[in-house]
Amino acid sequence: MKKSSLITAVSCFLLLLSGCGGNENIPDTNKPDKPDKADTLSYNLEIFPEGSQPAFIGAKLSERFIAQPHSFWGNVTNGKTADHVTYPDVCAWLGALWFAQSVEDYELYNRLANKFDLLFTTEKHLQPNLNTSASNKVDYYVFGAVPLEIYKRRKENKYLELGMKYADGQWTLPSGASQTEKDWHNDGYSWQTRLWIDDMFMITALQAHAYLATGNEKYIDRTAREMVLYLERLQRDNGLFYHAPSAPFFWGRGNGWMAVGMSETLRMLPEDAKYDEYRNKIMEGYLKMMSGLYRYQMSDGMWGQLIDDLSSWKETSGTAMFTYAMITGVKKGWLDEKKYGVAARKAWLSLLTYLTTDYDITNVCEGTGTNNSYSHYINRKKLTGDMHGQAALLWCSYALSLPAKGN
Repeated sequence: MKKSSLITAVSCFLLLLSGCGGNENIPDTNKPDKPDKADTLSYNLEIFPEGSQPAFIGAKLSERFIAQPHSFWGNVTNGKTADHVTYPDVCAWLGALWFAQSVEDYELYNRLANKFDLLFTTEKHLQPNLNTSASNKVDYYVFGAVPLEIYKRRKENKYLELGMKYADGQWTLPSGASQTEKDWHNDGYSWQTRLWIDDMFMITALQAHAYLATGNEKYIDRTAREMVLYLERLQRDNGLFYHAPSAPFFWGRGNGWMAVGMSETLRMLPEDAKYDEYRNKIMEGYLKMMSGLYRYQMSDGMWGQLIDDLSSWKETSGTAMFTYAMITGVKKGWLDEKKYGVAARKAWLSLLTYLTTDYDITNVCEGTGTNNSYSHYINRKKLTGDMHGQAALLWCSYALSLPAKGN
């Protein structure tokens, strides 16, 4: 497998974190009223070695995304073509759009948005079907978050109308709904509720983007209420989450959806006292999860395919999602900078050693349904360039490009 020339530089820099020395272009801080460089660099989320800067990596990953065709459920190497835009591509699209705006590269942003415009014309047939008979409907509906994100900048009604069709669809009970779906709907939750941890990005991301696009608070109320339900039902004493009640395993990427979902929900909740009950419960769950993740982080900064099994293989998409959640927490002031800044920085630099020279990330767990079997999770294929991993690393590039206390 072809490895990036970044590996040597980043690996050398990891030695610096262990106290073995190294060279970086760092402003002089040898003044009595400033902390020593060695003390602050270990948790610094702004200064990085050449070739590992978030702006550089994010640009490379965005260009890679633009150049590639739509993936088959994230997998870009198996030769199959999906019959619609699948959620891993949605996540990468969102990450690239966020990144382009964070670094104010509007030429890149427009190319990303223009790629989406094909879905109104020559690729209209690739819009996900709202009436799908598939059981994982949340995976289809989250598509609506991309046009809503683009609408926030371009203000063209075609993006709003398309996105809201999916957002409203998550709360519009379809004909032929099962009794379970009817029960969730009647209780005020999405009929797509299934208590799989994956949902806490797929549902909350779409509803939160509907709120940001329209200003209608019913969408952010749905977001927060759904998140609290999942937290109350699924979070374990160690702060982590089983994949589902029927699958009692702490699967990495599954937990990543919860980590990112909570970070995004907290980031988007309005600063209004009427949301304090939601905010406090979600923040409690978030902090509990971050503490658990910190405990299980491996010495090189990675997390395993099964988080609590330190002998399991190192998986990049989940690691990148946890890194994003920690970066966001540090920059927002929710997490201790010295403790979690070290963890996030170490994880970012370690993740970059898994990039090929084409900026495809390796060791990405293939798509994974629930199963009450240890071997089911530990023996999943390791993919290269899969959009689950590309997307999560784009999110990290975006988060690192924001200033402290940024939005």
